[in-house]
Amino acid sequence: MTMKKIFNRTVACSLLAASAALAACSDAFLEEKRDFNNVSAAVYDNYEGARARLDDLYAWCQPGGSKETGRNGMNMGGDDDMAKSTEEYAGLGKWVLPTNNINTVNGVGSPDDWFYKQQNNIQQGVYGRIRNVNDVIRGIENGALAQAEKEELLGQALFWRAWCYYMLVKWYGGVPILTEVLDPVEGPGTPRSSARECFRFIFDDLDRAAAMLEAATAHGGWQNASDYGRITAGAALALKGRLMNLWASPLFNRANDPQRWTEAYEFQQQALAKIDACGHGLVDASEQTAAGWADLFVRSDRNPEAILLTIYNTNQGNSSTRKNAGWEQSIRPSNTDGGGGKQPSQLMIDLFPMSDGKLPAVYDAYDGLPTSAIAYDEACPWMNRDPRFYRTFAFPGMRWAYGGTPSKEHYPQTGADYTLWSYVWYLESNKDKIDQKRGSSSMGPNGLNGNAKGFYIRKRTCDADASSANYVFSEGFARSATPWIEIRYAEVLLNLAEAAAGAGHPEAAVAQLRRLRERVGYTGDCGIDGAMDKQTAMAAVLYERQIELAYEGKRFDDMRRWMLFDGGAEQVEGAPASWQVSGWGGNTCTWLGFRQFNGQRRELYEFRTTYDGGLGAGIGLDRWDGDPLTDLGGIERPAGVDLRKELAPQLETLKAFYGQYLACKVRSGDSYDGETGIDYTILYRPHYYFLGLTGGAQDKNRDLPQTIGWGDNLKSGAPGTFDPLAESGAAE
Repeated sequence: MTMKKIFNRTVACSLLAASAALAACSDAFLEEKRDFNNVSAAVYDNYEGARARLDDLYAWCQPGGSKETGRNGMNMGGDDDMAKSTEEYAGLGKWVLPTNNINTVNGVGSPDDWFYKQQNNIQQGVYGRIRNVNDVIRGIENGALAQAEKEELLGQALFWRAWCYYMLVKWYGGVPILTEVLDPVEGPGTPRSSARECFRFIFDDLDRAAAMLEAATAHGGWQNASDYGRITAGAALALKGRLMNLWASPLFNRANDPQRWTEAYEFQQQALAKIDACGHGLVDASEQTAAGWADLFVRSDRNPEAILLTIYNTNQGNSSTRKNAGWEQSIRPSNTDGGGGKQPSQLMIDLFPMSDGKLPAVYDAYDGLPTSAIAYDEACPWMNRDPRFYRTFAFPGMRWAYGGTPSKEHYPQTGADYTLWSYVWYLESNKDKIDQKRGSSSMGPNGLNGNAKGFYIRKRTCDADASSANYVFSEGFARSATPWIEIRYAEVLLNLAEAAAGAGHPEAAVAQLRRLRERVGYTGDCGIDGAMDKQTAMAAVLYERQIELAYEGKRFDDMRRWMLFDGGAEQVEGAPASWQVSGWGGNTCTWLGFRQFNGQRRELYEFRTTYDGGLGAGIGLDRWDGDPLTDLGGIERPAGVDLRKELAPQLETLKAFYGQYLACKVRSGDSYDGETGIDYTILYRPHYYFLGLTGGAQDKNRDLPQTIGWGDNLKSGAPGTFDPLAESGAAE
């Protein structure tokens, strides 16, 4: 049979080494397996051989896997261009910088290529990985294993094929669907299918995966501890729930077809019991300080909340066994030997609920949600906040313990005593900038120097006060075993709540939101009105996602699928009438009561010493001499806020200290025009909602039409003609 291929003029794809991918609690599952290059079909007649080929899929396809990192077009909580297009970080990423107009032809910059990627190794791109998955599926199906063994392995392989297509469809809409192992020879390319056809294909793979994995995993999960982290039937059902909501969301459902929401809600209602049967559920964290909630992100034992996860270790040396996570190092302040830390935007700090669960008065992005009667303390924004606030952010005066002793020359504390003091002062030469948002050249205490940030992100940290260390400090947190949880049970409940709201069951949505808040210490109505209409319930769900899933890589996808940059009001040139948002009242932002993100800015908080007007060098202090408070003023700082103790009195003590010595200021976060001084504001262009194909991707399959709104490299830059929202066929 003559087989079509996805790429022309590409290189041959060998079957890569079967490497570790998943991992058990032991390191054995993380070790590099023996070479399976150019394996024969006979390898699939042996269970260990077939599973080694399956493990190779984990390494290539798993989020943050040993061979996948950075190629799937997904955010893992960091401050990349995707996250910098959301409330989570300041600093205009390429997608929202107004001076950019990204296009494949005659644009400023080019889109990321999440479709093809590297020419010299096609497994670096999604379709190379799909080819590998198809090879494993074919090999197992045609092999001589017992049926139960086949299904156990096939279910996992089908999940990874669905995952690969999900990563494509969420960016491009319709893409070519391939189920065969294609030979790297010249020939006609496979055309793009419609989005509807792609979703149906993915749903089918996930249904089959769940059915095949039920026998092995639906009795509390994998029974062998060494299999912990492998795909369960629950993972397949959870991913399908996420995808059903994507299909029902405005990005793909411009007319708001209610049937899609009904199907998503009914499916997820039924699937929840099956997900539970696989051993998944909420981690108990019912105390006011949310310690259990914080610990769930770093647990290295069997974690019921982790449904789809990637496991790491603390090994060093040999790259075949060293699988370290980079998050802990990246978020730790520079005076701990960390990477310098990540700073949340002022907007992100402001949007977290007050301690009664309601929106702060300072945050006005949701018109229909209740505003808290608790005053927002502009001098101490950390006062009286949601319990999760203190596990998501760190601020000056907060303990953030760790195991180890930093090498910084001017830092006096051990890791076990570490309190973050990250206030700033300014050089005399910058006196004129002290009260300007453009202030620069600040200095910080305890060896932070110019690296002091007002707030730090501490979500998913391995805090020595809250959990056992799963990192080796000798390399400055680089050898970390903190897992990455791509799908957790809380998201499953939020997905169910969203489907319930969309299907017209706001009371069911509210029930799930309260369930999430109760487990971090809320009582009563948990700050959520039970008499919500459909729109308000949906807004409440999206708001809760911003809080519960902060810095877990979900917000950019949420903003795209709900078209929250402009509400879908802006039209793509050349797009058909079916692209107009005819449901949702014609504008998703207006319907939700959400202030559209286009036109906004994100700034940064800093805490400045009030001693001597916030100056340092002018009174004899330079970067290494100390700080105006402790060294010149002889001022004793209070003990760090310890989340193991009663929180309220400690915060009051810290507030009193701030009142005497520190001032909360706002400084520029997003960029501005250097010549005019005019602030740039966010601009996400309407053709970005569906990504265009790069010239390289089109060149490798000259039968691939370009997406509407993007220049077609195969037609001298003429407008693209492929409609991902068309109902059938090649959709051109």
